[in-house]
Amino acid sequence: MITRPMIAAILATTAAVAPAAAGPLQVTSSMLVEARSAASDGTTRVTLVKPSKVTPGDKVIVVLAYRNTGAQPLANVVLANPLPRSIAYRSANPGSPAPEVSVDGKTFGSLAALSVRSLDGSTRAASPNDVTSVRWRLASPIPAGAQGQFAFQAVLK
Repeated sequence: MITRPMIAAILATTAAVAPAAAGPLQVTSSMLVEARSAASDGTTRVTLVKPSKVTPGDKVIVVLAYRNTGAQPLANVVLANPLPRSIAYRSANPGSPAPEVSVDGKTFGSLAALSVRSLDGSTRAASPNDVTSVRWRLASPIPAGAQGQFAFQAVLK
C-alpha cells in the first residue's frame, strides 16, 4: 500500500519541463484515481480524485497541467514526464492526445515504432511495461495566460 506522502514522493520525480524558449511556464503533476458513483439518472458518473492510498495493481491517472503566467507566448514547449520505477505506463487518458513515449529516455516515438533489445542481443516490439518516459510537444505557442493539460493512464507496480 502506498500512502499520500509516498504518492507525493512519486510525483516529485514525474514532472520535468524542457521548454526551448525561456519563460514563466508553470507545470504541476497530479496522480489521481477514478471514483465511480451512481448518478440520479441511473448512469454511473466517473470523477478523478486524489487518492488517499493506492496499492500495486491500482490504475492511476497522471495529469500534467501547464500554464503560461507571462506576458508573452511560449513557443517550442516540450513537456516531458519520466516515469518512476513504481509506475507502469498504459495509454493516453481519454480526451488527451497520445504522448510520444520512450523505452530508453533518449529515443521517442509511438509505442508501435519502438523496440527493446533483449539480453541475448535480439530485439522485440516494445510494450507499455517498457516505457520509461512520456512527452508531449506543443504544436502551437502557449498564449500569455493560457493553460492546458495532458494525462496518461498508468498502473502502480
